[in-house]
Amino acid sequence: MLAAGVRLLQWRDKQAGARELLHKSRGLAEIICPQGALLFVNDRPDVAHLASASGVHVGQHDLNAEQARAALSKEQLVGVSTHNLEQFAAAAASAADYIAIGPIFATRTKANPDPVVGAQLILRARSLTTKPIVAIGGITLERAPEIIAAGADSLAVISDILLARDPAARAGQYVAALEKLPPVGIQNDSGARPN
Repeated sequence: MLAAGVRLLQWRDKQAGARELLHKSRGLAEIICPQGALLFVNDRPDVAHLASASGVHVGQHDLNAEQARAALSKEQLVGVSTHNLEQFAAAAASAADYIAIGPIFATRTKANPDPVVGAQLILRARSLTTKPIVAIGGITLERAPEIIAAGADSLAVISDILLARDPAARAGQYVAALEKLPPVGIQNDSGARPN
């Protein structure tokens, strides 16, 4: 993924115990962060802190943004998942550095997904904040321009990359497509749009 130009990765392992999650997160941070990319640990600010990851991504049933931030260093970031406009507005008023919204389209990566919200919700959410918005859920390369045009700054993609015949090549296609679009959101030190 890094060689393909991806600059933001989230590590998610719902089955791992705390010790295993820390070990894997630390190993990933040692590879990813020195290359100028960002690594977010899912759900666990304590693990993100101890692993020296770029930050943590929390959901609606995890610690809130303020609680997560209290467990992190000043340099680490907090992302929050939202699934409707009310949750999004709360995240926009919180200590979150970026806000994920979705599922934009139907997704198979979660056992019990929230209701599909569509790209129109991104348009409505965009007016509520200047914080970066990450679109998640059922994202495909063909849908990417529509989602960015609606106001998303970044795309969270799982299936369309990992199930591709050549995941690295597919990730590279996303990077190339996004680089052709006007910049609208968070950038890391390299100036690349996170994917």
